[in-house]
Amino acid sequence: MQTIELIALDLDGTLFNNQSIITQENIDTINQAIEQGVTVVISTGRPFSGLPIEQLSQTKIQYAITTNGSAVYEIATKKLIYEDCMDNSVTFPIIDFLMTKHIHMDAFIEGEGYSPKKCLETAQQLKVPESLKHYIIDTRTRVDSLVDFISENNLKIQKMTLNFATAEDGTLIDRNEVHSFLLSNPNINVVCGGYNNLEFTKAGVDKGVGLYRLAQYLNIPIEHTMAIGDTENDLAILKAAHIGVAMENATVEVKAEADYVTRSNEESGVAAAIKHFLKLSN
Repeated sequence: MQTIELIALDLDGTLFNNQSIITQENIDTINQAIEQGVTVVISTGRPFSGLPIEQLSQTKIQYAITTNGSAVYEIATKKLIYEDCMDNSVTFPIIDFLMTKHIHMDAFIEGEGYSPKKCLETAQQLKVPESLKHYIIDTRTRVDSLVDFISENNLKIQKMTLNFATAEDGTLIDRNEVHSFLLSNPNINVVCGGYNNLEFTKAGVDKGVGLYRLAQYLNIPIEHTMAIGDTENDLAILKAAHIGVAMENATVEVKAEADYVTRSNEESGVAAAIKHFLKLSN
Protein backbone atom coordinates (compact mmCIF):
# COMPACT_ATOMS: atom_id res chain seq x y z
CA MET A 1 0.00 0.00 0.00
CA GLN A 2 1.27 3.50 -0.84
CA THR A 3 2.33 5.58 2.16
CA ILE A 4 0.31 8.79 2.51
CA GLU A 5 1.46 11.25 5.17
CA LEU A 6 -0.14 14.47 3.89
CA ILE A 7 -3.47 15.11 2.11
CA ALA A 8 -4.23 18.56 0.62
CA LEU A 9 -7.87 19.49 0.05
CA ASP A 10 -9.28 22.24 -2.15
CA LEU A 11 -12.34 24.01 -0.70
CA ASP A 12 -14.82 25.29 -3.31
CA GLY A 13 -16.18 22.44 -5.41
CA THR A 14 -14.17 19.89 -3.42
CA LEU A 15 -14.38 19.86 0.39
CA PHE A 16 -17.37 22.22 0.24
CA ASN A 17 -20.70 21.10 -1.17
CA ASN A 18 -22.59 23.59 -3.34
CA GLN A 19 -23.83 25.43 -0.25
CA SER A 20 -20.25 25.98 0.99
CA ILE A 21 -20.74 23.42 3.75
CA ILE A 22 -18.35 20.65 4.80
CA THR A 23 -20.48 17.52 5.19
CA GLN A 24 -20.37 15.52 8.37
CA GLU A 25 -19.02 12.53 6.44
CA ASN A 26 -16.10 14.63 5.25
CA ILE A 27 -15.45 15.93 8.77
CA ASP A 28 -15.56 12.49 10.35
CA THR A 29 -13.30 10.95 7.70
CA ILE A 30 -10.74 13.76 7.92
CA ASN A 31 -10.55 13.34 11.68
CA GLN A 32 -10.22 9.58 11.31
CA ALA A 33 -7.29 10.09 8.91
CA ILE A 34 -5.61 12.57 11.27
CA GLU A 35 -6.05 10.17 14.18
CA GLN A 36 -4.13 7.62 12.12
CA GLY A 37 -1.20 10.03 11.81
CA VAL A 38 -1.96 11.66 8.43
CA THR A 39 -1.60 15.45 8.15
CA VAL A 40 -4.64 16.90 6.36
CA VAL A 41 -4.37 20.49 5.08
CA ILE A 42 -6.43 22.97 3.08
CA SER A 43 -5.31 24.06 -0.38
CA THR A 44 -7.41 26.95 -1.68
CA GLY A 45 -7.48 30.00 -3.87
CA ARG A 46 -9.10 31.89 -1.02
CA PRO A 47 -7.13 34.18 1.31
CA PHE A 48 -6.67 33.27 4.97
CA SER A 49 -9.75 35.33 5.88
CA GLY A 50 -11.80 33.18 3.48
CA LEU A 51 -11.14 29.99 5.40
CA PRO A 52 -14.28 28.55 7.07
CA ILE A 53 -12.74 28.70 10.53
CA GLU A 54 -15.90 27.68 12.38
CA GLN A 55 -16.39 24.61 10.20
CA LEU A 56 -12.69 23.72 10.26
CA SER A 57 -12.78 23.85 14.06
CA GLN A 58 -14.77 20.61 13.87
CA THR A 59 -11.70 18.99 12.32
CA LYS A 60 -8.10 18.73 13.46
CA ILE A 61 -6.74 20.47 10.34
CA GLN A 62 -3.83 22.74 11.33
CA TYR A 63 -2.45 24.20 8.08
CA ALA A 64 -3.69 25.96 4.96
CA ILE A 65 -2.13 26.61 1.57
CA THR A 66 -3.96 29.80 0.55
CA THR A 67 -4.20 32.15 -2.45
CA ASN A 68 -3.17 29.45 -4.93
CA GLY A 69 0.06 28.70 -3.10
CA SER A 70 1.37 32.23 -2.57
CA ALA A 71 0.88 32.04 1.21
CA VAL A 72 0.93 29.12 3.65
CA TYR A 73 -0.36 29.50 7.21
CA GLU A 74 -0.75 27.71 10.51
CA ILE A 75 -4.50 28.14 11.00
CA ALA A 76 -4.80 28.51 14.78
CA THR A 77 -2.21 31.28 15.05
CA LYS A 78 -2.22 32.72 11.50
CA LYS A 79 1.53 32.16 11.58
CA LEU A 80 2.89 32.79 8.08
CA ILE A 81 5.03 29.82 7.04
CA TYR A 82 5.70 30.90 3.46
CA GLU A 83 4.76 33.82 1.21
CA ASP A 84 5.67 34.90 -2.33
CA CYS A 85 3.86 38.07 -3.47
CA MET A 86 3.75 39.91 -6.77
CA ASP A 87 5.76 43.11 -7.18
CA ASN A 88 3.73 46.30 -7.31
CA SER A 89 5.50 47.24 -10.54
CA VAL A 90 3.70 44.24 -12.03
CA THR A 91 0.28 44.55 -10.41
CA PHE A 92 -0.31 48.31 -10.61
CA PRO A 93 -0.47 48.51 -14.44
CA ILE A 94 -2.74 45.45 -14.45
CA ILE A 95 -5.09 47.04 -11.91
CA ASP A 96 -5.20 50.26 -13.95
CA PHE A 97 -6.24 48.22 -17.01
CA LEU A 98 -8.83 46.21 -15.07
CA MET A 99 -10.42 49.36 -13.67
CA THR A 100 -11.52 50.24 -17.22
CA LYS A 101 -13.51 46.97 -17.47
CA HIS A 102 -16.86 45.76 -16.21
CA ILE A 103 -15.40 43.43 -13.64
CA HIS A 104 -15.23 42.46 -9.97
CA MET A 105 -11.68 42.25 -8.70
CA ASP A 106 -10.28 41.06 -5.39
CA ALA A 107 -6.75 41.69 -4.17
CA PHE A 108 -5.62 39.31 -1.43
CA ILE A 109 -3.12 41.00 0.86
CA GLU A 110 -1.69 39.63 4.12
CA GLY A 111 -4.49 37.08 4.23
CA GLU A 112 -7.31 39.60 3.76
CA GLY A 113 -9.50 40.50 0.77
CA TYR A 114 -9.73 44.02 -0.66
CA SER A 115 -11.82 45.28 -3.55
CA PRO A 116 -12.54 48.68 -5.14
CA LYS A 117 -15.88 50.18 -4.13
CA LYS A 118 -16.61 50.55 -7.84
CA CYS A 119 -16.75 46.74 -8.18
CA LEU A 120 -19.55 46.12 -5.68
CA GLU A 121 -22.30 46.60 -8.27
CA THR A 122 -20.69 43.96 -10.50
CA ALA A 123 -20.46 41.56 -7.54
CA GLN A 124 -24.21 41.78 -7.10
CA GLN A 125 -24.69 40.80 -10.78
CA LEU A 126 -22.53 37.66 -10.68
CA LYS A 127 -24.16 34.37 -11.64
CA VAL A 128 -22.56 32.11 -9.05
CA PRO A 129 -24.04 30.12 -6.14
CA GLU A 130 -25.61 32.41 -3.57
CA SER A 131 -23.23 31.23 -0.84
CA LEU A 132 -20.26 32.22 -2.99
CA LYS A 133 -21.82 35.56 -3.95
CA HIS A 134 -22.41 36.42 -0.29
CA TYR A 135 -18.81 35.44 0.49
CA ILE A 136 -17.50 37.77 -2.24
CA ILE A 137 -19.74 40.66 -1.20
CA ASP A 138 -19.55 40.33 2.59
CA THR A 139 -15.89 39.50 3.30
CA ARG A 140 -14.06 42.19 1.33
CA THR A 141 -12.83 45.52 2.61
CA ARG A 142 -13.93 48.10 0.02
CA VAL A 143 -11.44 50.83 -0.85
CA ASP A 144 -11.61 53.82 -3.18
CA SER A 145 -8.40 52.86 -4.98
CA LEU A 146 -6.45 49.64 -4.67
CA VAL A 147 -3.28 51.23 -6.01
CA ASP A 148 -3.44 54.11 -3.52
CA PHE A 149 -4.29 51.82 -0.62
CA ILE A 150 -1.39 49.46 -1.40
CA SER A 151 1.07 52.31 -1.97
CA GLU A 152 0.12 54.24 1.16
CA ASN A 153 0.42 51.15 3.37
CA ASN A 154 3.51 49.63 1.72
CA LEU A 155 1.73 46.36 0.86
CA LYS A 156 2.03 43.66 -1.80
CA ILE A 157 -0.57 41.39 -3.36
CA GLN A 158 -0.54 37.63 -2.82
CA LYS A 159 -3.15 36.91 -5.48
CA MET A 160 -5.91 38.59 -7.47
CA THR A 161 -9.26 37.06 -8.42
CA LEU A 162 -11.50 38.41 -11.19
CA ASN A 163 -15.19 37.63 -11.68
CA PHE A 164 -17.25 38.65 -14.69
CA ALA A 165 -20.86 39.70 -15.15
CA THR A 166 -22.98 37.96 -17.78
CA ALA A 167 -24.39 39.82 -20.79
CA GLU A 168 -27.95 39.28 -22.06
CA ASP A 169 -26.65 36.90 -24.74
CA GLY A 170 -24.99 34.73 -22.07
CA THR A 171 -21.40 35.79 -22.76
CA LEU A 172 -19.14 37.01 -19.97
CA ILE A 173 -18.51 40.73 -20.30
CA ASP A 174 -14.85 41.61 -21.01
CA ARG A 175 -13.54 38.15 -20.01
CA ASN A 176 -11.89 37.23 -23.32
CA GLU A 177 -10.10 40.57 -23.59
CA VAL A 178 -8.95 40.42 -19.96
CA HIS A 179 -7.80 36.82 -20.33
CA SER A 180 -5.68 37.65 -23.38
CA PHE A 181 -4.22 40.69 -21.63
CA LEU A 182 -3.21 38.66 -18.58
CA LEU A 183 -1.77 35.77 -20.58
CA SER A 184 0.49 38.21 -22.43
CA ASN A 185 2.22 39.12 -19.15
CA PRO A 186 5.17 36.77 -18.39
CA ASN A 187 5.37 37.98 -14.79
CA ILE A 188 2.15 36.32 -13.64
CA ASN A 189 0.57 32.85 -13.53
CA VAL A 190 -3.05 32.87 -14.75
CA VAL A 191 -5.63 30.13 -14.05
CA CYS A 192 -9.37 29.67 -13.64
CA GLY A 193 -10.60 28.78 -10.17
CA GLY A 194 -14.19 27.98 -11.12
CA TYR A 195 -17.33 29.66 -12.45
CA ASN A 196 -15.28 31.14 -15.32
CA ASN A 197 -13.32 33.45 -13.06
CA LEU A 198 -9.65 34.32 -13.60
CA GLU A 199 -6.98 34.25 -10.90
CA PHE A 200 -3.35 35.27 -11.02
CA THR A 201 -0.29 35.03 -8.81
CA LYS A 202 3.39 35.69 -9.30
CA ALA A 203 4.89 33.70 -12.18
CA GLY A 204 6.05 30.33 -10.89
CA VAL A 205 3.69 30.40 -7.91
CA ASP A 206 0.88 27.86 -7.68
CA LYS A 207 -0.70 25.34 -5.31
CA GLY A 208 1.95 22.78 -6.24
CA VAL A 209 4.68 25.10 -5.00
CA GLY A 210 2.67 25.67 -1.83
CA LEU A 211 2.48 21.91 -1.30
CA TYR A 212 6.26 21.55 -1.72
CA ARG A 213 6.90 24.35 0.78
CA LEU A 214 4.51 22.98 3.40
CA ALA A 215 5.70 19.38 2.98
CA GLN A 216 9.27 20.61 3.40
CA TYR A 217 8.28 22.56 6.53
CA LEU A 218 6.63 19.42 7.98
CA ASN A 219 9.50 17.14 6.91
CA ILE A 220 7.16 15.04 4.77
CA PRO A 221 8.50 13.63 1.47
CA ILE A 222 6.54 14.86 -1.54
CA GLU A 223 6.32 11.19 -2.54
CA HIS A 224 4.04 10.68 0.48
CA THR A 225 1.47 13.34 -0.47
CA MET A 226 -2.00 13.32 -2.00
CA ALA A 227 -4.13 16.22 -3.29
CA ILE A 228 -7.80 16.52 -4.21
CA GLY A 229 -9.32 19.23 -6.43
CA ASP A 230 -11.74 20.14 -9.19
CA THR A 231 -10.63 23.12 -11.31
CA GLU A 232 -7.69 24.53 -13.26
CA ASN A 233 -6.11 26.13 -10.20
CA ASP A 234 -5.77 22.59 -8.75
CA LEU A 235 -3.84 21.15 -11.71
CA ALA A 236 -0.43 22.14 -10.35
CA ILE A 237 -0.98 20.52 -6.97
CA LEU A 238 -2.43 17.36 -8.50
CA LYS A 239 0.74 17.12 -10.59
CA ALA A 240 3.01 17.89 -7.63
CA ALA A 241 1.43 15.38 -5.25
CA HIS A 242 2.30 11.71 -5.55
CA ILE A 243 -1.43 10.95 -5.86
CA GLY A 244 -3.75 13.42 -7.60
CA VAL A 245 -7.49 12.96 -7.11
CA ALA A 246 -10.21 14.70 -9.14
CA MET A 247 -13.77 15.22 -8.01
CA GLU A 248 -16.55 13.78 -10.17
CA ASN A 249 -17.63 17.40 -10.74
CA ALA A 250 -14.10 18.39 -11.85
CA THR A 251 -13.28 19.81 -15.26
CA VAL A 252 -12.29 17.47 -18.07
CA GLU A 253 -8.67 18.70 -17.87
CA VAL A 254 -8.44 17.98 -14.14
CA LYS A 255 -9.90 14.49 -14.54
CA ALA A 256 -7.41 13.77 -17.32
CA GLU A 257 -4.50 14.73 -15.05
CA ALA A 258 -5.75 12.81 -12.00
CA ASP A 259 -4.71 9.35 -10.87
CA TYR A 260 -8.19 8.71 -9.49
CA VAL A 261 -11.69 10.22 -9.77
CA THR A 262 -13.83 10.23 -6.63
CA ARG A 263 -17.48 11.11 -6.03
CA SER A 264 -18.78 14.66 -6.45
CA ASN A 265 -18.61 17.42 -3.84
CA GLU A 266 -22.34 16.92 -3.27
CA GLU A 267 -21.66 13.28 -2.38
CA SER A 268 -18.76 13.75 0.09
CA GLY A 269 -16.21 12.82 -2.55
CA VAL A 270 -13.33 13.88 -0.30
CA ALA A 271 -14.36 11.31 2.29
CA ALA A 272 -14.72 8.65 -0.39
CA ALA A 273 -11.21 9.29 -1.72
CA ILE A 274 -9.59 9.29 1.72
CA LYS A 275 -11.34 6.05 2.62
CA HIS A 276 -10.24 4.50 -0.66
CA PHE A 277 -6.54 5.33 -0.33
CA LEU A 278 -6.19 4.93 3.44
CA LYS A 279 -8.35 1.81 3.50
CA LEU A 280 -10.58 3.33 6.16
CA SER A 281 -13.81 1.63 7.18
CA ASN A 282 -17.16 3.35 6.78
